[in-house]
Amino acid sequence: MKSIFVYNPESGKGQIKQHKDYIIEKLSQKYGEIECVETEYAGHAHDLAKDAVGKYDYFFVSGGDGTINEVVNGFGGAENKPILGYIPSGTVNDVANSLGLSKNIKKCVKTLVEGNVFEHDIFKVNNRYGIYVCCAGLFTKTSYDTSRRSKKLFGKFAYFAKVLKDINTEKPTHVKLEVDGETIEKDCAMILIFNSKSTAGFKINRKAKLNDGVVELLLFHSHKKSIWLAEILRTARFFFFGVNSVKNSKKVTYRQTSSFKMKLEDGTTINLDGEKSGHGSFNFSVIHKGLSIIVPRKTNRRNKNETTT
Repeated sequence: MKSIFVYNPESGKGQIKQHKDYIIEKLSQKYGEIECVETEYAGHAHDLAKDAVGKYDYFFVSGGDGTINEVVNGFGGAENKPILGYIPSGTVNDVANSLGLSKNIKKCVKTLVEGNVFEHDIFKVNNRYGIYVCCAGLFTKTSYDTSRRSKKLFGKFAYFAKVLKDINTEKPTHVKLEVDGETIEKDCAMILIFNSKSTAGFKINRKAKLNDGVVELLLFHSHKKSIWLAEILRTARFFFFGVNSVKNSKKVTYRQTSSFKMKLEDGTTINLDGEKSGHGSFNFSVIHKGLSIIVPRKTNRRNKNETTT
């Protein structure tokens, strides 16, 4: 059995580096010798994950949602991916929140030793991969426009400050959507595609299944030339009260789907798991059970098709 632990020495305000020896000791009791690697540059986790395919049985990593996105893209569509073990140490940690993973290092390491393997869906957006959210428009730039320093100082409240600062400059995006044999054209304040219980730190769908082969897609309609206050409030309502509060609205297009094509106005940036991922047109498809990840046993009791590690 071959395993590797990858971490950013600055993640979790340096706590991961302080607890590195404890993490390695506990994991090695079950998984044998653990190779340990510090990330040295942006995208290093991606490169290490790509190299790990077919080489390691387990890939343990610590970081935030952006780090998980790097790993998912490193694994890509390969058949012989390692099983992923994740210790969350980011600002918001939506993936960890959806899976019931604790931010407490010792509790999370215990999960990695005693938990079960869950077969998680991932998705492909053109030539990139994601695990929990793809979006564009209102509120969606904050994750990559907010400075790292602000995130460290203020946590997720740094995102709110950025939203309030930018809200008056946001413009509608014209969307052409082809889904399930139907073509839909709308001017939209926000476009959101997600496979998650949590987005931006908000519980948007507590009953979401993460391995059912579909994602939830929402278009928040807007006036053609500007986003009105009512439209801003509607998107805010979604974050505070969840998908059920808006999916039946006449001002929202809602679908559950496994694939679609979408064309956005030129210049509209696509946000994939909190990272910039191109702009304009894209093809979207779900990869059913495309990632094996260790989760707490209680998480698996709420989901089907689990296996033990």
